[in-house]
Amino acid sequence: MTRRDFATVSATTLAGLLTARISFGAEGQNTGRAPSAGAALIEDLVAANHILADQGIVDGYGHVSVRHDRDPNRYLLSRDLAPALVAADDIMEYDLDSNPIDRKGRGMYLERFIHGEIYKARPDVKAVVHNHSTNVIPFSVSSIRLEPVFHTAAFIVDGVPVFDASRFSGRHHAIVSNSESGRELARTLGNRSAALILGHGAAVVGTSLPMAVGRSIYLDLSAKIQRQAIALGGKVTALDPAAAREVSQNEYGRAWELWKKRVTTK
Repeated sequence: MTRRDFATVSATTLAGLLTARISFGAEGQNTGRAPSAGAALIEDLVAANHILADQGIVDGYGHVSVRHDRDPNRYLLSRDLAPALVAADDIMEYDLDSNPIDRKGRGMYLERFIHGEIYKARPDVKAVVHNHSTNVIPFSVSSIRLEPVFHTAAFIVDGVPVFDASRFSGRHHAIVSNSESGRELARTLGNRSAALILGHGAAVVGTSLPMAVGRSIYLDLSAKIQRQAIALGGKVTALDPAAAREVSQNEYGRAWELWKKRVTTK
């Protein structure tokens, strides 16, 4: 090999090594991809699925997601599966357009756009729950609105708007099945903590996974209490707005630990 040939080969080899280092980093990781989500976050997301099922907020349908802990432009959500059956291997990663990062042939929730579009519109939101609470749905089809009548549901003090998905689904369905209807749901939600979907269910958000799960559980319970109060007759008195706002950011930490223990020790 001539000196010129050696120099050419050496330059090519060096360029290849530099390219590999840029593409894969010092430890062979592809730096074009977000770092993997933390194991603790995935564990909590699995627990959140099981808690919501255990509390009767979801059954075979409904889903919960969490924003990626190392890339705010991605979120984690189970493959298309009943929440009570979700395991760590079922968790998928999505971008905010709700495209899967690595699908591996797995089924996806049709209503994943609820999650992606809310995360886009609300940087403060770290978790989203979509459920079909039977105590809440009647308020989506009634002129009577949900009120904060229970202190652990004080987060709805600013109201719970109702979204009609059939106006934006493109197929006159009551489900949020595309990005357009997801964007409109996020717009309807605004800065609030929850929105109802006409004749279908609710979308509930929080600044943490325990908060979104807790809000879903206590929204259901508050709706039940309100319905019971209405059945008694007479005037139903909601919480004082100022008092409600004082406790509206409850993280439900104590309850979360209880709920999580219940589903992890069965």
